Amino acid sequence: MDQEERLNYLLTCLRGEYPEETRFPPVTGYAQKRALLHNLVNVRPPNLVSDSFIEVQDAFLQEEASQRGIVKLADIQPCPSDKRISLWLGDITRLGIDAIVNAANSRLLGCFVPGHSCIDNAIHTFAGVQLRQACHELIRAQGHDEPTGTAKITSAYNLPSRYVLHTVGPIVQGRLAQKHRDELASCYRSCLALAAGQGLESIAFCCISTGEFRFPKREAAEIAVRTVRELLANDAKIKRVVFNVFTDHDRKIYSDLLG
Repeated sequence: MDQEERLNYLLTCLRGEYPEETRFPPVTGYAQKRALLHNLVNVRPPNLVSDSFIEVQDAFLQEEASQRGIVKLADIQPCPSDKRISLWLGDITRLGIDAIVNAANSRLLGCFVPGHSCIDNAIHTFAGVQLRQACHELIRAQGHDEPTGTAKITSAYNLPSRYVLHTVGPIVQGRLAQKHRDELASCYRSCLALAAGQGLESIAFCCISTGEFRFPKREAAEIAVRTVRELLANDAKIKRVVFNVFTDHDRKIYSDLLG
């Protein structure tokens, strides 16, 4: 199969699961079909799929990853002030390192809003349906939603990274409180401890809680940089931490803090 044949097969399978679905009208053209696949994956619950679906999906997503370009750790320059820390502007789903961090919700199931631009949506979309299934099993096994400030690890499936660390950041409703600050710092500590415990040497952090969860960007970055520096000073297991940003505004904040 070529990419369009794979895409058509995946769409047929997913639309066949929910023939009554009326939100997504028929589409034509590759770009529209790709957007529809994104949307259908977003709304799909963590149900099992056939081996043939997984085989075709994996081939499709891995070819897409290759076309988008994989960014390796060697391609990212370390900060002059600290060779174990890097700042990188770009799409975290392109990073070929040990682990990337997902700013997850408490169910760890990803974003169910079709085509939403959040990082949770992007990571689940490009990893494949196995990621939602794996996260569902984690929550089912522990019997409760994931607490704020903790972290879980899964395979990255079709992402270039080896693993995804899922952490639930604080939701700021109204005035920022010390509780929010403590919980955000705990996200960074939990992820680094989990990565080190798994023998991982490189990890990329997104800007946890600064999107839909409304944590002020500057203070979130201050907490992130301070917490990571403190932990790296006392633990040599992690060789590189990448602060991944997606806007020039965020890059300017981190550049100022990292010197």
